[in-house]
Amino acid sequence: MTSVSSFDAALLLPALAPALGALLVLVVDAVVPRTALVHQVVGLVALVVGAGAAVLTLRQPGGDGRSTLCLPDGGPCFWTTTGVSAALQLGALLSAVVVLLLAAPLDPTGGQEDRTAVTVALLLAATSGAAGVASARDLGSWLVTLELATLPVVALAALPATRRAVAGAVQLLLTSLVSFAVLALAAACWYAATGSPSLTGAAVLGVTGTAQKVVLGLAVVLVVAGVGFKLSLAPFHAWTPTAYAGAPLPVAVFLSATSKVAALGALLVVVTALESLGRAAIVTTAAVALVSMTLGNLVALRQDDAVRLLAWSTVAQAGWVVLPLVSVSSLGARASASYLLTYVVATVAAFAVVAVVVRGTRGRAGRRLTSYTGLVRAHPFLGGVLALALTVLAGVPPGVLGVVAKVVVLEPVVAEGWWPLAVVAALNVVLGVAVYLRWFLRLLQRPEGAPGGAGAPGPVLAEAAPLHRVAVVVSGVLLVALSVQPQLLLGLLG
Repeated sequence: MTSVSSFDAALLLPALAPALGALLVLVVDAVVPRTALVHQVVGLVALVVGAGAAVLTLRQPGGDGRSTLCLPDGGPCFWTTTGVSAALQLGALLSAVVVLLLAAPLDPTGGQEDRTAVTVALLLAATSGAAGVASARDLGSWLVTLELATLPVVALAALPATRRAVAGAVQLLLTSLVSFAVLALAAACWYAATGSPSLTGAAVLGVTGTAQKVVLGLAVVLVVAGVGFKLSLAPFHAWTPTAYAGAPLPVAVFLSATSKVAALGALLVVVTALESLGRAAIVTTAAVALVSMTLGNLVALRQDDAVRLLAWSTVAQAGWVVLPLVSVSSLGARASASYLLTYVVATVAAFAVVAVVVRGTRGRAGRRLTSYTGLVRAHPFLGGVLALALTVLAGVPPGVLGVVAKVVVLEPVVAEGWWPLAVVAALNVVLGVAVYLRWFLRLLQRPEGAPGGAGAPGPVLAEAAPLHRVAVVVSGVLLVALSVQPQLLLGLLG
């Protein structure tokens, strides 16, 4: 009987802490129901503990990574945490902290219809999957953790039980099922080609025959397609605007940030294993990246709804995330992770401000871009955070973090000689500036009838729940710090 010869709880803690937190929330709710504040505190503590474990992993020298759950006699390890995967785990956990703050109910004591326990438990379960998939090194764990990062979000999206929410949740569920089917087929092809369930370079090196290489190539294409659904890459993006618009804003934030970390973490596990095959292994990402960023920017230019604009922004930014993976190397993987974490920080900050504005305007009016006219004048901190987030996403000053991230993305592309890709990407920078500039200029304009006219944004910050304000402050401070010192983020990834 085969047994595991190593077990390192510290390496597992970024995924275990949220999972244990979800169980504890459900137990507490069974013993002391409708205690929303307690559920929030348990959730925050679980996420902070997991984030602390990821930071400790980043600070420890690990070379090619630290492994656990290894089979004896030099057998494969089912869990390996590298610097890139630890950074992605940290990004997933911290973004989930902001989501949890935004999901806080207005009544912290819990009411008759309080769903805080269910919301927090589902959120923690999904975050556990997002943190776990980046370190999973066998097909079974990889598939299970990736779907764990998705399925609880479907329930969260449907929880309001409105027509829009249910429509978005159904589309998300169908997309998830199709994605899982494609990924299951990819796993079968991988096993058929390598003869091993291990997602490591050692398994790939055993692929020598022509037929094996063809099957492995098919597995890679299927992985890109299956993960493309979750990353919102074109042409697998159709669910994104509907799900974002119909779901509660905290769920939209989770879909735009934490879920994307899970998807890229899953993709990088395969990319890392394929490094020995060279650049031809994932050449399909080049076409997908260019189509995604171009289509996302063009459609975003026509959006007047802030949430839908951010949804199409996600499609465009996903193209930038996978672009450096045309270089199947550690440089490409680090560049991809760097850009994703930059996108996550900026998008979470933008969504946090949108959530406060929507709550302050008491309706869907806060989703229209016109509702943000003069926000910098009326509420300097809110407007400033949103303005900085938009410049980071656009990749223009003062969003220095975004400028540096785009340079980092293009470095492996140019190093591999993919100059046509670099030129098209540069053209998309211009398109992206036009997308975010529309919103940015509204923040600076004087509202019609100001001061106090009908076009004024209103005292949105004063009407926000305390934890919602904390979410804006946390995301805003982190965005400012990383914009002033981009190396704080880039240094995590070498």
